Amino acid sequence: MQNILIIVHAPPYGSERCLSALRLALALMGREGEKPQLDVFLMSDATVLGLPNQQDASGNTLQQMVEQLVAQQVPVKVCKTCAGNRGLLSLQLIGGVTVGTLAELADATMAADKVIKGAMAYKTLLI
Repeated sequence: MQNILIIVHAPPYGSERCLSALRLALALMGREGEKPQLDVFLMSDATVLGLPNQQDASGNTLQQMVEQLVAQQVPVKVCKTCAGNRGLLSLQLIGGVTVGTLAELADATMAADKVIKGAMAYKTLLI
């Protein structure tokens, strides 16, 4: 089984990178046969995606996509520092979304066979 980490930096608005990351995550989990161990970590302005009622430009709900991942046991975490810098820590998150630390992201990165950031995929390098 492959272990894949998707790091999302892009906000839910202004580009389709956040939407594309969610679509890829759902496609990975929707595969026939063996599914990967998938982790999603929201950083920077992408932490807003952890809040309920976010929509893309077409009005489709991004919350439903996040909820589908959570329902499939995909850990979706928002960066504690990034969320705190944006005043989000006291707000209610989408059910199942948790606050994660940089140490947890470091652990997930070291455990990953592949790390995907935006539209770029990288093999995890152990140095």
